[in-house]
Amino acid sequence: MLALLRLWAPPLLSVLTVYAFDRAAARRGLSPPGFVDPLRRAPFLVLLALVLAFGVFAGLATVGVSESPDFSAVPTAQLFLLHVLFLVTLACWYAMGWGGFAPAGGSHARELASQLGLRAVRLDVELGIGVLAGLAGWLGVLTILVGVGLVIYAVGGQGALPEAPPAAIVWIAGLPVALRLALALSAGVVEELFFRGFLQPRLGLAGATCLFVLAHLSYDQPLMLVGITLLSLFYGALVIWRQSLWAAIVAHALFDAVQLLVVIPLALRFVPAGGGG
Repeated sequence: MLALLRLWAPPLLSVLTVYAFDRAAARRGLSPPGFVDPLRRAPFLVLLALVLAFGVFAGLATVGVSESPDFSAVPTAQLFLLHVLFLVTLACWYAMGWGGFAPAGGSHARELASQLGLRAVRLDVELGIGVLAGLAGWLGVLTILVGVGLVIYAVGGQGALPEAPPAAIVWIAGLPVALRLALALSAGVVEELFFRGFLQPRLGLAGATCLFVLAHLSYDQPLMLVGITLLSLFYGALVIWRQSLWAAIVAHALFDAVQLLVVIPLALRFVPAGGGG
């Protein structure tokens, strides 16, 4: 039964999500003008379903699987594969939805920026808010997680706490500094464009957050997923407040950079990869 669930859950959930996405976009007036033509809309929806099945719901296929993948065999280019797929999806969405139509923003570049939340009255203000939000979000989320961990420990739930960091995190922490910085920047830009700029206006804050958490399911630790949920809600609320993606992009990239370049390497000195810390 569990094997069947792992097999069918990703494609089934991706199809249901795309259906909800399409209906919500039409209901909220966010469907591109080209999507009136089903020969444009249908191929894109198929592409979106495939990307969601591979990049968001695929982690469900590993639930209950104890065997850890061999990360040392992963080529460098594959680290950015999912982000490339997200960007290709956004490019196809705009090409199929606005290709051949006069953009309301005066140019296709301005229209695309407007559609994805990249327009800002004052970019310097948004970047400054992003830096402050990134530091505040990092401190706030880690404080909450430490508090939750202490409560679990105090009530005798040590078994629910992770004994070792996820294998993926240990592997990433050992990558060259430049590559870790590139990963942080790529995550901040591409994931915010896809989840907050593209999905959130159509599926709402809760829907985009659920998909964001599922995309990080490979970490396979409940406490980390709680932190990712809090961060996603924080970034989504930031976008709603600022009506722009820039502050969330900076906050996300800054959080990832601090984690990958400072916090995780430092923590691994005290909590060995094999556990027992």
